[in-house]
Amino acid sequence: MGSEEPPSELAAEFLVEPFIEGSPGQYVDVAVEAFERRGLSVELGPFASVTSGGVDRIADSVADMIRGAVGAGATSIRIHVGTDVDQLNVGPLHDALANMIRAAERDLGTPSTQWTRAEKQQVVRMLDEHGAFLLRGAVDDMAKIMGVSRITIYNYLNAIDRTA
Repeated sequence: MGSEEPPSELAAEFLVEPFIEGSPGQYVDVAVEAFERRGLSVELGPFASVTSGGVDRIADSVADMIRGAVGAGATSIRIHVGTDVDQLNVGPLHDALANMIRAAERDLGTPSTQWTRAEKQQVVRMLDEHGAFLLRGAVDDMAKIMGVSRITIYNYLNAIDRTA
């Protein structure tokens, strides 16, 4: 083992769930505030939020975030900490769709195999708002998950009011 100096700066990426369409929820606000109280700025993203700073400030903020967000109703927190913010990610991009489906199942309280037509339309709208259909093969994957045709997914997407 070498005697390398430990890093003085860290980056942290975090995802607080459940996802609620159109509203991040108090637990997300509490999570962000845990970092901001220590002078760390947080960049909110569609799949996760990112911050960076000194090791002690990140460590203390993460502990406060967990306590606060869970206390405010968060059901899941994923955290990835590393020495390079450009190399952080909560999970591989190919897992993004699966993660969004699991979040939708939790939010609706129903497994995807039991979603009603209205719930399927709601999920397609939510996924579209988060750019899920920009992922290669997402329409085909969603059609299989929902037990509908690709055309049905495209019909749901076409029905979304894009002028709002």
